[in-house]
Amino acid sequence: MDDRRVAAGRAAALAGRGYGDAAIRALLEEEGLAEQVEDALAGLEPEAERARRLLARAGRTPKELRRLAARGFDPGVVEELAQFADEG
Repeated sequence: MDDRRVAAGRAAALAGRGYGDAAIRALLEEEGLAEQVEDALAGLEPEAERARRLLARAGRTPKELRRLAARGFDPGVVEELAQFADEG
């Protein structure tokens, strides 16, 4: 199997387990797939959409927002969702 397919599959699995792009990037780089990271991330659902979906399931609580940040979601995405949670 070529490295692009391995990276894409690994990225999809990590995204499915609730990881953000920064964490996926770091894990793929640790696994020796640094050259394939950008293509693997490009094949995923946009990070903001994944974050919204996770919060819709778990609730828009401060604890869940911290969880997203800890799992490598972009701070701007988390901040945007926190502001939206404050409004709703």
